[in-house]
Amino acid sequence: MASQSAFVFLVDILFNLYLMVVILRIWLQLARADFYNPLCQFVVKATHPVVGPLRRAIPPIGRLDTATLVFAFAIACIKVVSLALLMGVNFDVVAVLFSGAITLVKETFSVVFYVLILRAILSWISQGYNPIEMVMGQLTEPMLSPIRKVIPPMGGLDLSILILIIALQFFKILLFGGTMF
Repeated sequence: MASQSAFVFLVDILFNLYLMVVILRIWLQLARADFYNPLCQFVVKATHPVVGPLRRAIPPIGRLDTATLVFAFAIACIKVVSLALLMGVNFDVVAVLFSGAITLVKETFSVVFYVLILRAILSWISQGYNPIEMVMGQLTEPMLSPIRKVIPPMGGLDLSILILIIALQFFKILLFGGTMF
């Protein structure tokens, strides 16, 4: 039983990590982040073997890369099926599609949370130009600037990241129930 739990944990983590990279690709494209940034290059290279061919078949809708979104949804559904098989749980197509959509939304919340935390930590320790910090700014600034208009930095302390993290957690609990990130 312990070995089954260990495999479930490992499969869950591996799918979550790759799903986060795919979600990050969607977010980077929506934010029009600097393509030549090392983080962007990593995300593109990690997802291009599947997303590249999918883009030929699935056109984008405006700025939304629908091929990458379909790929993210497919990864979430494959994760649900893999975990169900490992745990010996029966499943049907509708349950897999529904669980895949929920998994995708939860992981999107998690990606935003981790990017905000990383941006906060980098702002404390960074000295000068940092390419990762630049991309984190490009991703999060559209969400943080409206908060700063309502609650400006006080005494050099910017509370916008903390407020957004609390709001994300509130909505995640509201939508999915009581667990934290």
